[in-house]
Amino acid sequence: MGRLLADRTVRWLILGQLCAILGDTMLWLVAGIWVKELTGSNSAAAFTFFLVIVGTLCAPVGGMTADRYRRRPLLMGLYLGTAAVVASLLLVQDSGQIWLIYVVMLLYGLSYSFVDPAQAAFLRVLVPEEQLPDANALTQTVKQGLRLISPIAGAGLYAALGAHAVVAVNIALMLAAVAFLTAVRHQESAPERSGDSWLREITEGVRHLARTVVLRQLTIASALTMVAMGLAETVGLAVVDDGLGRAPSFLGVLLAGQGAGAIVAGLTAARIGRRIGEGMLVALGMVAFAAGALLQTVPAVPAVATGMVLCGASLPWIAVGLTTVGLRHTAPELVGRVYSGFNLMMTLPQMLAMACGAGLIAVVDFKVLLVAMAAVVLTAAGYLFTRQEQRWKAPAAPVDTAREPVREADPV
Repeated sequence: MGRLLADRTVRWLILGQLCAILGDTMLWLVAGIWVKELTGSNSAAAFTFFLVIVGTLCAPVGGMTADRYRRRPLLMGLYLGTAAVVASLLLVQDSGQIWLIYVVMLLYGLSYSFVDPAQAAFLRVLVPEEQLPDANALTQTVKQGLRLISPIAGAGLYAALGAHAVVAVNIALMLAAVAFLTAVRHQESAPERSGDSWLREITEGVRHLARTVVLRQLTIASALTMVAMGLAETVGLAVVDDGLGRAPSFLGVLLAGQGAGAIVAGLTAARIGRRIGEGMLVALGMVAFAAGALLQTVPAVPAVATGMVLCGASLPWIAVGLTTVGLRHTAPELVGRVYSGFNLMMTLPQMLAMACGAGLIAVVDFKVLLVAMAAVVLTAAGYLFTRQEQRWKAPAAPVDTAREPVREADPV
């Protein structure tokens, strides 16, 4: 990663992303706390998080936009627009204005339907192909590190100075992200329009995933994994309460371990991926998650803590492997749509699993859910381990497969 960070252009881009992620994760948690304090309702607070996820479902439109316009000015405009939307939260004074928080968080999620694919597409044209694993690993390390720190910082700032102070910091961070992007020196030509219909353009990313064998395999396995990860969102408190007999606040300690595992995994992802191949790195991450889920069935703090560390490590390994393979097998002008299409196909199973898990945890023992989660993810990992395409350590240079015909003989 040292050589990557020595490039000033990449360094400014990473710093801009750092500011945006810090503001994002800080506000996301504080908005729920704010609503809980104003209404006294857990359901009202949970609805805040749900609206953010709903906003991200517009990812296909965001991906098409990222492929139609130059990415640096697009990102700058998105950050400025997000800052303007968040600024309206300064008007909230009491529970009668909860609707404004809901609207802002929905729009906040919507903005990231555009930001995420634009960032991925910009990284694809900014970083040489041989450095893509390092760039993805660095991005994941930064994300996981900030997700460990920023919720605590946001909650502390909220407790000390109130919600409006958190809103002001979020606006400042978005403006800082814009400032860092102005320092990125890259002459990006305007993407060419394909001339296809709007519907064909917006679905091109999903169709590319379907016809590119290595990406299709990863999509199938990852969708299965996200079902298990969606269920994981509902069992954490049950593990702490029913399994360990600890207070709910102990979950924060375990989540810190999960974050530490994610940081270590982010730092090692590029190196491991080069040794075993990025497809196998994804499968390894899935095995780590399954092992972590099984360890959480043991009623002992050391076992559960180790399981949380493994679950944390699984996330960067899976994300770095998926992103690197996806960028290598996608033409630059299609990256935004492929990235957003993949995100959509991951988000929908996760949302459905979260909804089902909320009902199942009331009638099914949490250990049964953890074992089921492990079985699903191990099935996904086994599928990848048996696919020859996933064993490639050095994929060929990216080619434009956007117009390749589907071959009936392609393996699944």
